[in-house]
Amino acid sequence: MRFPFRMDQDAALARLKWLQQRPEILWFGFSALCLSAYAIGDDPLVLAALLVTFGISCLILRKSTVRNRKRSPSDSLTGLRPPEVISEVGEKWLTNGAETQRELACFVVVMDNFAEFKAKYGETAGQQAQRTIASRILRGLREDDMLTRIGDGEFMFILTPVRHLDLEICVQLASRLKAAIEMALPIDATTVRVTASIGFCRSDQIAVKKFEILSKAATLAMEDARRSGGSIRAYAPDLDEKERSRNKLSSEAAKALKLDQIIAWYQPQISNETGAVTGFEALARWKHPERGILSPFEFMDTLTETGQLEDLADVMLKQALHAQMNWEKSGFSVPHVGVNFAGEELRNPMLVEKIHWELDRFDLAPNRIAIEVLETVIADAADGAIARNVNGLANLGCYIDLDDFGTGHASISSIRRFAVSRLKIDRSFVMKVDKDPEQQKLVAAIVTMAERLGMETLAEGVETAGEHAMLTQLGCGHVQGYGIARPMPFDQTIPWMREHAASQVAPQVLRIQ
Repeated sequence: MRFPFRMDQDAALARLKWLQQRPEILWFGFSALCLSAYAIGDDPLVLAALLVTFGISCLILRKSTVRNRKRSPSDSLTGLRPPEVISEVGEKWLTNGAETQRELACFVVVMDNFAEFKAKYGETAGQQAQRTIASRILRGLREDDMLTRIGDGEFMFILTPVRHLDLEICVQLASRLKAAIEMALPIDATTVRVTASIGFCRSDQIAVKKFEILSKAATLAMEDARRSGGSIRAYAPDLDEKERSRNKLSSEAAKALKLDQIIAWYQPQISNETGAVTGFEALARWKHPERGILSPFEFMDTLTETGQLEDLADVMLKQALHAQMNWEKSGFSVPHVGVNFAGEELRNPMLVEKIHWELDRFDLAPNRIAIEVLETVIADAADGAIARNVNGLANLGCYIDLDDFGTGHASISSIRRFAVSRLKIDRSFVMKVDKDPEQQKLVAAIVTMAERLGMETLAEGVETAGEHAMLTQLGCGHVQGYGIARPMPFDQTIPWMREHAASQVAPQVLRIQ
């Protein structure tokens, strides 16, 4: 006999388990049978059985409803269990695992740069992305593994205890999930790719079998993975020491500005037509008394959290103007030195007057300073304070650089609204431009647009001679990057300019149309 449908063993077991978890359905089914029998035979005993089974069904249904309400997920976005449930289950699994010689693992997954993703594509796209990522993670886990969302773009899951769980198994699982997460995401009418950082810790790596300790260890591993640029990290005991060291460094960073430990280093910018130095960019460095020179990666987050970005801009501006004055005294005329200003500093109603006063104090013309503004700041500037300040500085005579162009999706009208002098083409467009025809088309389009709008162009992050040569051919006016010179302290800038001038031969320019 052939059945009209076939059910494999896994599907049959899944349905049986589903029925076992919902006994009220079985009782209601039995009630229906009794009702049918009573309708046929009109037997009082069958009627009594019907009433009893129906009452039992209602009672079980009520208890089941209460139980399900207690178990219902609190995360309305993804439908996942709340973190409290995961913590409770994880605690039980750890206790039972210690008694039964079974091991489990906790994984923490974070979508890299998720705040920027939402700023770029919107809150709705961010919610859609999180639902998709949650679904992809679930598909890679077993039925009894448990997943929850612990923050915006952050997830945690625990693996059901098993007898054998080594490093290789965990790494392979993390790799599969990372690959699934980083597949293209459908957002509106386009697709977007995201990266993820994953950290994990196995239960046999912690001495005290507490889920709070296990999850904290997995979080430390995830943070280490994120600092490495979106990778996979397993927990190791030295991460605890690194975390203590970072906390100490963060505490010291909050005091670094007041102790005059934040200093400006300078990276040269040169003309592609003449090879001459056309400017420097002032870049913040921390002169740590014990660890030496540290990059902004080590202190910028702390300065942001402690509200010191405006103070940082003041320090960098004064050091940049001081450098301009000393270059002039040494016989070098540097057209302008760039200083970065973030959104908060650009909202200061006294910004134009403050910079004007500093220029007068150093007896420098306004065009000797370049105000560098991120494209994302312009793209996201909803209020008029930033526009008034940027345009006020432009009217004063300051040079306005639009930094990281190509990453913030600023419209042409918003660029015009901000009186931009020069577009600084982001490194992502410059990388391998000498080998990638698509990159060449993008850069050529940016250069052409800038020319039509009366703006100059500068390519950031130029690292190879091939990139430099191609950018020159594409018509980009200026370049900056490790391929020209690394950032250097002020006392090295004058010897570098002398050496550069002595060795400089103006390049032959063959413009690609």
